[in-house]
Amino acid sequence: MDVWQFIKKYYIDSIVYKTGYNPVNTATWALILIVAVYLLYRWLSKRIIIDERFVYGNVPFIIFASSVRVVEDAGFLKPPLSYLFMTPLIEFVIFAIAFPALILSIKLRRERYWIHYGALGCVLAVSTLILLSTNLKVENPFVIPVALSMAFAFTLAYHFATSKFARHMHNKLSEIVFFSHMLDASATFLGIQFLGYWELHVVPRFLISHFGPWIMIPAKALLFLAILYVLDKEEDEQLKNFIKFVLIALGLGPGLRDALRMTFGV
Repeated sequence: MDVWQFIKKYYIDSIVYKTGYNPVNTATWALILIVAVYLLYRWLSKRIIIDERFVYGNVPFIIFASSVRVVEDAGFLKPPLSYLFMTPLIEFVIFAIAFPALILSIKLRRERYWIHYGALGCVLAVSTLILLSTNLKVENPFVIPVALSMAFAFTLAYHFATSKFARHMHNKLSEIVFFSHMLDASATFLGIQFLGYWELHVVPRFLISHFGPWIMIPAKALLFLAILYVLDKEEDEQLKNFIKFVLIALGLGPGLRDALRMTFGV
């Protein structure tokens, strides 16, 4: 296998034919993510306080990214343009929109940057959701309410459990991290168990093939309880909060995208 065949097999075909992730591209994208996260943190930590407001300002862009991904899923975009709106290339597209907006917001109103930045994200997210809702028929209206209810229930359990047994994990950002991944796990369970969808990622696909889609809920719960237990002992608030933001994006983005896809039956 020459270099071109290797690239085509492990990177290009997975996007063009939507065959899901494989161990090679998973490791590659994970490495790129780690480097990108490190560089972005170095830049941001010198300019703003990374706290709840930073996360709140970014949530609309996460919703925007998820809904734009569904625009591609629904077939509104055709190749080769559609390839830019598939994972992981869509992450670069959203970053190219969000990062300049963040820089401008910081320059204009450093103390209240997150309001103006988040407002732009809201406009983009709402506009895309309107596009979807006016051009697609709702096929499975139960998905979003059920997935959200499940995620809220698990997060409520987290809230009360940490208030009694792990006070250092009892904070808003940790709860948002946990909620995001419980939403992702719940949407995955609903889609595979009841609607005939399948899992794209390597490790979840392995677990589901051996135990069934229900495994995603306890697996993610245990994983993120462990991650947050360790992370919340970190004394560097800037670093800790930025890692939590990355974890929120990695859970909330796929969870919302899956829930929207299933709602519209695409």
